[in-house]
Amino acid sequence: MAKTLIIVESPAKAKTIAKFLGRNYTIKPSMGHLRDLPRSQFAVDVENGFEPRYITIRGKGPIVKELRSAAQKSQRVLLATDPDREGEAIAWHLQHLLNLPPDPIRIEFNEITPKAVQEAIKNPRVINQFYVDAQQARRVLDRIVGYKLSPLLWRKVRKGLSAGRVQSVAVRLIVDREQEIEAFESEEYWSLTAWLLSEGENKAFPAKLLKYQGQELVISSEAEMTKITAALEGATYRVSDIKQRERRKNPAPPFTTSTLQQEAYRKLNFTARRTMQVAQQLYEGLELGGSEGTVGLITYIRTDSTRVASVAQLEARDYLAERFGKEYVPEKPRQYKGRKGSQDAHEAIRPTSVWREPLTVKNNLTRDQYRLYSLIWERFVASQMEAAVIDTVTANIDAGPYLFRATGSVIKFPGYLRVYQENVNGEEKEQEQEQSLPSLKVGQVLGLANLEPKQHFTQPPPRYTEASLVKTMEELAIGRPSTYAPTIETILQRGYVVREQKQFIPTELGRVVVVLLKQHFPDIIDVEFTAQMEEQLDLIEEGKLPWRKVLADFYQPFQQLLERAEKEIGTVELPQEISEEKCENCNRNLVVKMGRYGKFLACPGFPECRFTKPLVDSIGVTCPQCGGNIVARRSKKGRKFFGCQNYPECNFVSWDKPTEQNCPHCGTRLVEKSSRQGTRLVCPNKECKYVEQVKETLP
Repeated sequence: MAKTLIIVESPAKAKTIAKFLGRNYTIKPSMGHLRDLPRSQFAVDVENGFEPRYITIRGKGPIVKELRSAAQKSQRVLLATDPDREGEAIAWHLQHLLNLPPDPIRIEFNEITPKAVQEAIKNPRVINQFYVDAQQARRVLDRIVGYKLSPLLWRKVRKGLSAGRVQSVAVRLIVDREQEIEAFESEEYWSLTAWLLSEGENKAFPAKLLKYQGQELVISSEAEMTKITAALEGATYRVSDIKQRERRKNPAPPFTTSTLQQEAYRKLNFTARRTMQVAQQLYEGLELGGSEGTVGLITYIRTDSTRVASVAQLEARDYLAERFGKEYVPEKPRQYKGRKGSQDAHEAIRPTSVWREPLTVKNNLTRDQYRLYSLIWERFVASQMEAAVIDTVTANIDAGPYLFRATGSVIKFPGYLRVYQENVNGEEKEQEQEQSLPSLKVGQVLGLANLEPKQHFTQPPPRYTEASLVKTMEELAIGRPSTYAPTIETILQRGYVVREQKQFIPTELGRVVVVLLKQHFPDIIDVEFTAQMEEQLDLIEEGKLPWRKVLADFYQPFQQLLERAEKEIGTVELPQEISEEKCENCNRNLVVKMGRYGKFLACPGFPECRFTKPLVDSIGVTCPQCGGNIVARRSKKGRKFFGCQNYPECNFVSWDKPTEQNCPHCGTRLVEKSSRQGTRLVCPNKECKYVEQVKETLP
């Protein structure tokens, strides 16, 4: 008979922990939640303190039976579910299902390593009822909104829709941003760069035009620019001021769930869902072989704290001193201030051992696991390093009444930049381009190589990407670290938004639903109200607010709004886009519909006529295999690709956009590849490395 049964949530976690412990322990997975509200019923007694009615989840009966049997055969049961609200609730449900006493049976650990697990076993505690109450409040709130509001959308708009406290606000953010873009009026402006030469130098350096007669200069038209360049043709360019300073740049803090999702999206092109899936694998444990065996590589992945355990900081400092030298170790361990409202129960996401360098475990990881682990490891190591020191020089240059400014910088000491550079909007935020200026003196006259005027236009606010949406949700306190990825998946699956070129665009359905909710349920879709609800859930977790009172305060006005909306809202007709193509069954003009995987053509006579066909977007290029038309399509995951219209007879397919041009080296049909610098024509033949120049500059 095993002395101790430890119940965790997943088989991978169970497998890892089992290798740490001896024969006196049995490790079993619960496979997530075992009890929940039934899908077929509302199951919340609003007249009796919002008491939820839980049932064993369908298909989980055998697991419950197995766990009960194992518990009866054990002298002690410990519940080691995840260290958060959801994990606490799972432990609470297990306690009820297995009839366990209210003893200290709950253990938790922030990392799955032998030391952390064994320390947790020595220090069990009772289940934290405040955490459980917070999770129950969230679950019941979501049930109230989902089971009361979603059916209204079904009846008034379309079957299969859903609404939610977090997902509806996320859709609103995307719709509001699109309306800002549509209302934006672009304005023209110009910039002027003078390329100047210092005496004895043959390489010109740039200086930007900033002021005229001491005032900031805004150039709005080509005519204005022409006057300025004409006035500057015979001007004398004289250095009027030089400032030199030493600038220190500190590293970014270690990852939270949100910042990990953002950076993995920017640097690795991972969706939030993909990031969390891979991070879960790294957390639960992987087989490394040798003396290491199976071990968790990173700490718990659902956190909004930047706190780091002192033992991890000391380990990092020892590592840095040995690998880089003492000059890279700060005088004191770095501490990072958390975001307002963040929970400090868990550490930031970090490697469980900084000595476990990415290259040493690369052969035991998949490509995705290795790339994400490297990102987490580098960010953490850099966060504990000394600041980078940059020498900067700023020179003001007068040309009559005009003021130009030239800047240069040289990295004096790289500090954390030796390991990591943060990425923002596709560019290296911390990257320091070493652009030095020639030796200049105040009063020195410079030669003019040429003037470079450039036309610009103000740009509308950018559409949300996964990274920027997650960042905004975190800043506005909409949802929690565990909800960002599933929220994005939900709004895509419901057809409220589509993802094109990594950007979220609202569909007509998304716009209609947001307008309806704004008119009749302003609180549900209000950013501030949603953030306040999250604060109340946090107060429940802290034991400062009764969970049933929070539900009562929400439910009464919400129910009144529901009753009023049911009377006021008529059937909402979604505008239809009519195509010129005819239905093959009844000859009606087909209409464009939005499905789970994008747009398609359907007969408006549904349900009498169920004819549908794919909506193809011809790109005006012939297929290199059969001569048919190449069309743009979307995969089940929403990724755009190009294929032959004659599929399945012709199986030509390409992720890159084909062209009609052939490679001058090998004759293979060229494809277009886009980047921030522009669009290039590239030969897809791996043995041929032909690349043509940039054809156009992308906005």
